[in-house]
Amino acid sequence: MTSKYTVIAGGVGAARFLRGLAAAVDPSGITAVVNTGDDGWINGLWVSPDLDTVTYTVSGAIDGERGWGLGDESWRVMESVGRYATVRPEGSSAANTWFNLGDRDLATHLYRTARLREGASLTALTDEIRRAWNLSLRIVPMCDEPVATLVDIVDTDGSQRRVSFQEYFVQRRHAVPVRAVHFDGATEAVPAFLAEVAAADCVVIAPSNPIVSIGPIRALAGVDAALAARRDSVVAISPIIAGAALKGPADRMLVELGHEASVVGVARLYAPICSTLVIDRRDADSVARVEAEGMRCVVADTIMSSPDVARALALTTIGAVA
Repeated sequence: MTSKYTVIAGGVGAARFLRGLAAAVDPSGITAVVNTGDDGWINGLWVSPDLDTVTYTVSGAIDGERGWGLGDESWRVMESVGRYATVRPEGSSAANTWFNLGDRDLATHLYRTARLREGASLTALTDEIRRAWNLSLRIVPMCDEPVATLVDIVDTDGSQRRVSFQEYFVQRRHAVPVRAVHFDGATEAVPAFLAEVAAADCVVIAPSNPIVSIGPIRALAGVDAALAARRDSVVAISPIIAGAALKGPADRMLVELGHEASVVGVARLYAPICSTLVIDRRDADSVARVEAEGMRCVVADTIMSSPDVARALALTTIGAVA
């Protein structure tokens, strides 16, 4: 009988881990539960960045250098959109040129938007996209209802304002201080994956930003309780290595929000719902401190520099709670 694995996932790091897991075990037994707090309207299209990064990475179509979007991409549509920025009325979100969508990538957003307007659920159409890319693992959004990750920042002019995650991450290049993070709509949304958490042989929290990638999923009603109920078979991989994030603002965001940017800080966030933390060899001297937070600690190579390293990490991770 095929073992079942449920992976709580954000974007790039989670996608690379899922590619390694799909190479290590029967992918039909994998369910990827993906953050949708980053989703939103871009130039009239509903864009789901983390869902697409997972799909493109596991299928082997991702642009490996950027870590997002499709390889062999062109940008003629975005270049043409810029023509209209000069005539856009103040306050309009049309002619958005700071969030790039490649010409090939646009096909996914066009399909998703059309299906949403026809009344399809995000869960249903995500599965249609998965099948179009010939993937055997399941990919499910964290919920069908819209949940927006909003970030309170101190902007470059010194003013404090609340912006969408993409405005913080892409438009401002996550270079401004964060004061708080909110998940608008999370209390009303219904998690679409609690049955998969309960049925899995092992639940993995992928190496994603604990605040804005895993945080929106945990903010849904019942998720932390479901994970805590089977804590002994939940394992997380630290996205922080030697005090820094490999990609993105996770390390700075942790500090700005009052946490420690270290594997110990990650352990404190995950200890209530997770029994085991996988850390990189560069943090081997922190094993005792992680274990002092009530977690078992496993040391491995967590920088997924190649598919073979990702596969080995996947085997170590699921083996840690076997």
